[in-house]
Amino acid sequence: MSERALSGLRILDLTQFEAGTSCTQLLRWLGADVIKIEPPGGEQSRRNRPEVPGLDAMFFLLFNANKRSVTIDLKKPEGHALFLQLVEQSDVVVENFAPGLMERLELDHERLAAVNPQIILARLKGFGLSGPYHEYKSFDMIAQAMGGVMSVTGFPDREPVLCGANIGDSGAGVHLAAGIMAAYIERQRTGRGQVVEVSMQEAVANLIRQRYVVHYRDGKPTPRRGNGAPPGAVPDGLYPCAPGEPNDYVYIYVQPMNQGMWEDFARAIGREDLLADPRCADAPTRWKHREELNGIARAWTGARSKHEVLATLGKAGVPCGAIPDTQEVLDDPHLNARGAVEAIDHPTRGRFRVPGCPIRLSDSEAVTTPPPLAGQHTDEVLAEVLGLTAGEVAGLRARAVV
Repeated sequence: MSERALSGLRILDLTQFEAGTSCTQLLRWLGADVIKIEPPGGEQSRRNRPEVPGLDAMFFLLFNANKRSVTIDLKKPEGHALFLQLVEQSDVVVENFAPGLMERLELDHERLAAVNPQIILARLKGFGLSGPYHEYKSFDMIAQAMGGVMSVTGFPDREPVLCGANIGDSGAGVHLAAGIMAAYIERQRTGRGQVVEVSMQEAVANLIRQRYVVHYRDGKPTPRRGNGAPPGAVPDGLYPCAPGEPNDYVYIYVQPMNQGMWEDFARAIGREDLLADPRCADAPTRWKHREELNGIARAWTGARSKHEVLATLGKAGVPCGAIPDTQEVLDDPHLNARGAVEAIDHPTRGRFRVPGCPIRLSDSEAVTTPPPLAGQHTDEVLAEVLGLTAGEVAGLRARAVV
């Protein structure tokens, strides 16, 4: 393993599905040695809506690249003892099991710290470890609902809508990664481990803090406003482009506090005449005439492809974004030029492309390697970390411990 930013940090990864696995994948990208501890047969997301019967599901593959996989039956005394031996030689244990499972497995922080006082136990739960909801189970959509994002997502005359990005899962995972790094840095000062706790509900509530600007301005709960920003910006929102397919739109936002940005927009669309138009004198006046001005913007975008609109307005300094679909994101020339989309050659699923690490360190390149097969690294890790011989591992396997 080449030296990277987090080289030397060993993480035992008990996570499943997305929230926890996104955290450990991010830390592995940054160089930590992430050992995924799975039950014999593999973590359950390997079988979550598999596209090819009998092979690991894409759901699993997207969140477990770069890791090493060790299978251990934690419910067996020998497996439990083996895991605690690994804890002695590790820095962090990360879990997002259902509430109470770590306690039932006798793997709470007190037990882990008894074998390694420096261990950091990172725990991600739907609603945290305390409070009236702490026993409730959660997935991304539950966290989005309870964290408040659904109440502000969608159009005002329709039902609340899920955010398309899994901010309840991966958003919580990023928060947990930050907490682990904070605990790791503190341990370097104190020599002590601790519990890092993240609630999915609280992570979502944190991610929508900007919506409280309107809440406090108006003195009432923030409403859904569709694709529009707060009143005052023109143009602002989605504008259709040629040829009119479902994703042929751009999002344009000209901030009302920036007169220069409006002038850049008018020049970019060839309407310098609007600079002297009394309807466009300032932001409040433009807002009063927003129907006419938005009509002008729609007529201009509708005669051009979304890529042409993006290039024209982007180069003019006007905030604008095309609306690519998932295939277009993978093919995006900017992302590919930056190496942000990586190809993986998987031993059973073949070649596929995925978004790579979104964090860049100038002295530590993040690479993406194939997600492991279940138990692929059991022999390697037990020999490397615990010094077990091939015969000892074979014995464990014969007793269905690993």
